[in-house]
Amino acid sequence: MVKSQNKESYNKIFTKLKEHHKWFENSIPLIASENIPSPAVREAIVSDFGNRYAEGWPGERVYAGCIYIDEVEFECMKLAKKLYKAKFADVRPISGVIANLAVYSAYSNPGDVMIAPSIPAGGHISHGKKEHSGTAGLVHGLEIEFYPFNAEEMTIDVDKTKEKVKELEKNNRLPKMAMFGGSLFLFPHPVKELSDFLKSYDIHINYDAAHVAGLIAGGKFQDPLREGADTMTMSTHKTLFGPQGGLVLGSEEHAEPIKKATFPGLTSSHHINNMAGKAVAFAEALEFGKDYATQVIKNAKVFAVALSDAGFKVLGESRGFTQSHQIAVNVLDYFDGGKVEAELEKANIIVNRQLIPGDIKAGRNYFHPGGIRLGVSEITRLGMKENEMQEIATFMKQIIIEKKDPKKILPKVKSWRKEYQKVHYCFDNKLGAYEYVKLR
Repeated sequence: MVKSQNKESYNKIFTKLKEHHKWFENSIPLIASENIPSPAVREAIVSDFGNRYAEGWPGERVYAGCIYIDEVEFECMKLAKKLYKAKFADVRPISGVIANLAVYSAYSNPGDVMIAPSIPAGGHISHGKKEHSGTAGLVHGLEIEFYPFNAEEMTIDVDKTKEKVKELEKNNRLPKMAMFGGSLFLFPHPVKELSDFLKSYDIHINYDAAHVAGLIAGGKFQDPLREGADTMTMSTHKTLFGPQGGLVLGSEEHAEPIKKATFPGLTSSHHINNMAGKAVAFAEALEFGKDYATQVIKNAKVFAVALSDAGFKVLGESRGFTQSHQIAVNVLDYFDGGKVEAELEKANIIVNRQLIPGDIKAGRNYFHPGGIRLGVSEITRLGMKENEMQEIATFMKQIIIEKKDPKKILPKVKSWRKEYQKVHYCFDNKLGAYEYVKLR
C-alpha cells in the first residue's frame, strides 16, 4: 500500500514541532522580543475559545455564544487596567503592530506627519516609512520624521527634538503624532521631558511599550501614562510574559476612537484564546511582576558588564550599558552581526543581529549589520540569575572572541542548560517550560 503523501506531510509537521521543543530545551534563548509563557497561559491558548468569534465589544457582540467569552474579556480588561493604572484598555488587538495601527487610525489621517525613532536608533518597523515597508507609512500613509538621536547616550536628544519640531512647523510639516518606544530599547525615553512641549503643539503622544511592558508593569522602568503619554500600545509576549497579542491603554476619552479603530476597523476575530491567555498573564504579572522585573534588570546589567569585561564593545557604557532587559553589542571587531548570530546559533545560543547607530551611513544593512541584540527576559523566566549571566558571557567569549569551534562549545551549553527547565514567576509550573504536549 502506497503511503499517503498528505499523511507524510502531516507526520513531518509534528516531528518538526517536537524537534523545535527539544532544541529550545537545550538552548540559551536570548532573543529580546521573546519569552516563555506559563503552563496556565498555554492551557488558555489551546481552549475552545480559539475556535469562536466574538466580534464587537463584550456585551455588544455580533454573534451569540459569547456568554463566557464576555466574562473572561471583562476580567481581562479589568486586570489590564489594574496592571497599568489605566482608565481604558482594549485587549482585542492581535499584535503590537495592530495596536499601533489602532492608534494611528484613531488619531491621524493618511498624509499626516509622525515623529518616531529611526530603526538604527531603536525604532520598530511599525513606526517606519513607506519606502522601508514600515507599517505607519505603508499601511496608514503617514509621513515619518525621525527624532534626533544621541548615540553615546543611546536615547532621543531632547533639545534637538524641540528644535526639529519648531523647524517642521515652519515647513508646514508639524507632526500629528509623536511615537516613543522602540525595538532596541536600552534606556527610558524622554517622555516627561518632551510631553508638555509636544502637547503645546497639540501632538498626540503614543508610547510603544512592546519591549518594556513587563518592566513598566513591575514598576522598574518608566511610567509613560503618568509622564505624559496619551496612549500606550504594546505586544504582550516580551517582558510581559503572555501569549502573542496586543493591547492599547489610555484614558476614558480615548475609549470610543480606539474601540472603533480596533473593530470593525482592524480586526474581526481577535484570537479569543490568546485574549484569555493575556488575562492569565496579567494576573501573573500583578502577582509576580515586581520580582520578575527586578531580576530582569539585575541580570541585564550583570550580563552587560560581563560581556564588556570579556572584551565585547557593549553600547551605552556611559550610562551603565542598560536599564532594561536588553543589551546591544557592536561586533564589528570580529564579524558582522549576521555572522555572529550564525556562529552562536551553532552552539544553541540564540541571539539576533541588529542595526546600530552608524550602520546605514556606513552602508551596512540588516543582513550584515554592525551589532547584535541580547535580551534576558526568557532566561530570567527560567530562573537564571546573576551567576548564570557570567557563564553565558563566557560561552559567547569563547566562540566570538577566542574563535573556538562552536560545535565544541555545544555539548557544554546543552549540559549546563539542563538545570533550567521550569517556568518561574507564575502560579503553576508542573509542566516543563518547553515540554511538548501531545493531544492526538
